[in-house]
Amino acid sequence: MSANLASEPAEGRPVDGTATDQPLVRVRGIDKSFLGVQVLFGIDLDVRAGEVHALVGENGAGKSTLMKILAGVYQPDNGRIELDGQEVRFEHPLQAQHAGVSTVFQEFNLLPERTVAENVFLGREPRTRGLVDAARMNADTAALLADLGLSWLTPQTRVHSLSVAGQQIVEIVKALSYDARIISMDEPTAALADEEVDVLYRLIGTLRERGVAVLYVSHRLKEIFDLSDRVTILKDGSLVDTVDTTQITSDELVKLMVGRPISSFFPDRLDGTTVGDVQLQIRGGGNTQLDGIDLDLRAGEITALAGLQGSGRTEIAQALFGIDRFTRGEVRLDGRPVNIRSPRQAVRAGLALVTEDRKAEGLVLNQSVLANARLVLDAVTPRQAARGARRVPGILSSLDLVARGNNQEVRFLSGGNQQKVVLAKWLATEPSVMLLDEPTRGIDVGAKQRVYTLMRELAANGVAILMISSELPEVIGMADRIVVLKDGRIVGELPAGADEESVMGLATGHTEESGERER
Repeated sequence: MSANLASEPAEGRPVDGTATDQPLVRVRGIDKSFLGVQVLFGIDLDVRAGEVHALVGENGAGKSTLMKILAGVYQPDNGRIELDGQEVRFEHPLQAQHAGVSTVFQEFNLLPERTVAENVFLGREPRTRGLVDAARMNADTAALLADLGLSWLTPQTRVHSLSVAGQQIVEIVKALSYDARIISMDEPTAALADEEVDVLYRLIGTLRERGVAVLYVSHRLKEIFDLSDRVTILKDGSLVDTVDTTQITSDELVKLMVGRPISSFFPDRLDGTTVGDVQLQIRGGGNTQLDGIDLDLRAGEITALAGLQGSGRTEIAQALFGIDRFTRGEVRLDGRPVNIRSPRQAVRAGLALVTEDRKAEGLVLNQSVLANARLVLDAVTPRQAARGARRVPGILSSLDLVARGNNQEVRFLSGGNQQKVVLAKWLATEPSVMLLDEPTRGIDVGAKQRVYTLMRELAANGVAILMISSELPEVIGMADRIVVLKDGRIVGELPAGADEESVMGLATGHTEESGERER
């Protein structure tokens, strides 16, 4: 195994790192069914060396299934896969990896208490006289990191101490340690903030220069157009088209995926919606991560919190919800001072919190849709709980949940449908204030639109909404008011329709610095 990716190029890999017309991987006529339900219908796909090839489509379109077939997790019912013109059939992921086909899945497969090197070479550690050769393992990992321009990351670093972006990079380095010639990435930026995405962009650029083919799955349109050379669109398990990215617009791409243009995705304020009284008020709120927070949330209004990772956005929601509460300042609900010390108290006070990590914090994956939708009803009064339980089936239906039934375990649902269950769970409590932390993270454009429509409906019914999002188009498209944070403090407020430059200027401190120079 070579640690130096800049060594002799493998057959089919261009020496200069540019994409060639000759496919490195060719997929032809792939069919796949599960329990008699066909999910892929005759899929064709070509991926070239040195190319970033995007794979897009709504949840359930078949993207993940196709990736898992390439990775050897599943075997196709029909069709063929060719690598360098030779037919291959992977019965196990290790076969795919040894052939140079690696996959970085959305869910990390790392051991947090072990080092970077131990994770990279997990299960295949170099040995001397039967013992793990730690020095060699660290040296090989260091060579990989240096070759990719990642010298800031050391082999001895414990994975749990890394940011999400750092852990994502470890997954990619692990894949490359198999001398990967093609890497599939499933939603690699789903848990990353904008500034962390830049790190991944640079790494993908390095892979392209090395002649590595990248199959890139993402719901974020900006990334598709920033990174990819070509894009393949799947819909309902069938191939729609493969086009050069430069030959298609975002509106055209969305229309191919879901049948309607992107301009319809951010619904206007519903007729009859009025901004009412202040529902929740913070004055001088602070704790170890926040300082001097003054914020008003009004009935019928969608207020967005914008800022870089670590700016304090999530911390405000958690403080309001009694998770890491304010230790100074005052919070008022409906004009009355409140001291929320726990999530249970928050729920009883009429607050709801949709957390950014639905799988770890919002759902019990091995329980049913119905059980999850009733999870928090034990926090309200018996009368409210009984009313909420009666409303749950109707709420699930109104959200257009796609499931085999309300008794299906949520772990088998798509990301978008899992998020709908999370929303149903909170809607059953009839909250007056909704705290939405990254409400559309990792879900497809169709499911995003349903979440946006729900937000407008809730606002029209007088609910005060606080939305936290790392996607600036979402912030600008949905917010009635944008509050920008930096280093745990509010640094500015912008009206609806503000441009991305204004938001980022405040978030990075550039606007403040410019103002000081002008004075």
